[in-house]
Amino acid sequence: MTPESRAVPESGAEFVVVANRLPVDKSVDTDGKVTWKRSPGGLVTALEPILRSHTGAWVGWSGIADSDENPDVEGIGIQAVPLSTREIAEYYEGFSNATLWPLYHDVIVKPEYHREWWNTYVEVNRRFAEAASKAAAEGAVVWVQDYQLQLVPKMLRMLRPDLKIGFFLHIPFPPVELFMQLPWRTEIVEGLLGADLIGFHLPGGAQNFLYLARRLAGQATSKGTVGVRARFGVVQVGFRTVRVGAFPISIDSGELDAKARSKEIRKRAAEIRKELGNPKTIMLGVDRLDYTKGIDVRLRALQELLEEKRIDAADTVMVQLATPSRERVESYIQMRAGIEQLVGNINGRYGEVARPVVQYLHRPVPRDDLIAFFAAADVMLVTPLRDGMNLVAKEYVACRNDLGGALVLSEFTGAAAELRTAYQANPYDLDGVKDAIVAAVEQAPEEGRRRMRALRRQVLAHDVGKWAASFLGTLADTTETEVSANRGVRLLDSESNEVGSVDSASIESASIESASIESGADESADRR
Repeated sequence: MTPESRAVPESGAEFVVVANRLPVDKSVDTDGKVTWKRSPGGLVTALEPILRSHTGAWVGWSGIADSDENPDVEGIGIQAVPLSTREIAEYYEGFSNATLWPLYHDVIVKPEYHREWWNTYVEVNRRFAEAASKAAAEGAVVWVQDYQLQLVPKMLRMLRPDLKIGFFLHIPFPPVELFMQLPWRTEIVEGLLGADLIGFHLPGGAQNFLYLARRLAGQATSKGTVGVRARFGVVQVGFRTVRVGAFPISIDSGELDAKARSKEIRKRAAEIRKELGNPKTIMLGVDRLDYTKGIDVRLRALQELLEEKRIDAADTVMVQLATPSRERVESYIQMRAGIEQLVGNINGRYGEVARPVVQYLHRPVPRDDLIAFFAAADVMLVTPLRDGMNLVAKEYVACRNDLGGALVLSEFTGAAAELRTAYQANPYDLDGVKDAIVAAVEQAPEEGRRRMRALRRQVLAHDVGKWAASFLGTLADTTETEVSANRGVRLLDSESNEVGSVDSASIESASIESASIESGADESADRR
């Protein structure tokens, strides 16, 4: 199907998404014909119906340097923000991914702080804000996405005070003591406070931000504990009330569940098992090749389990699918070399000529093949050192309508707060990871079904559509109800003294939609 061009209407869009990337990928045929295809992904899937029904627009970069192309995509108004080669290097590869990314992921790799990168980050954020301002109709809803655009809410507020602005952070928000390293910490906090609603995956991130809003921005904030999709924090910014909440993102679980039930996927899953030699146990890792993902953790755990003979190499195959990422960055080059050396060591010592223990694929895998791998795998290994959510864990669960399989999950993923019946482990405790893997491999069938049934109940009930509806519903209520909804909330000023009171019955009495998520547990996990 050829996408139809749809420009942003002259009167402006009622609903605008602002993200680093546009929801399209460029494809050039052998004859040179250029086509734009919608990117696969939960965010596009969740927001597409809203974009279609509300005269929507998407502001973002095409992914191509020095390009002023305005891609066409069916049913969505597109507003492209061009980036130069220098801007990509300094704003995207530099400040976003060599400064903010490691800082927000517990400084697993040391962040780099360069004033030139920061200056370009400011320049590019301003251009995104200006593009959003031009695209939005009077009183429109604008939803800004992720860490690359944390200055946009304030910039956009100054350009268009009539807009209703939301912001969602898709990666973890760091503990206070780590965030305080950032030379431009106050500017980031003040940038986010331009929004009417600021969303994080977990309550702990929201609590950290509330503290920083008091300490760095000098704003009065609410005192109570933030819940999940309820009991929102409050920051008083002049005459505006900013709400701060936890909205755990999810996947299109219904679509994956239906796909995994298809004859084609079941057939492909059986073929995968046969191609791997029909082993007793297939372990699976699916990750972008990133130092946060803990791929080396699971490989070292497997190596030691084989050495200790707790797992039999003759009965076990591990498949690691690693999507290439940031291949020009030195830390990523070194990480890839280390992982591939580990794979070689394991296969050299425990594999056969025609049957390696670890099957390692360093390339993207087609979506249907990935679903078949999920359906075929006995044990899913998700071992990040830090992850805002980790949707792969949820995708695996959504594909297991047979109630088979087992999930080994790092405690330091946002998903761990919801997927309580997974075999959870501390990725820094190698013995703990090994024990979790063995428990998953050796689980009794009935125990496995019990655990998977509980996991599926959570994932199918809380899909990406519900996530988007929850956030946007809260954003829609922010202005109309901000006085009544925040009555009685005790506020703390920057000196942590109570400063005023407006009544908060609706916040205090709001029920948490997911009983499996305890706000206190989330807070401690996210603050680690």
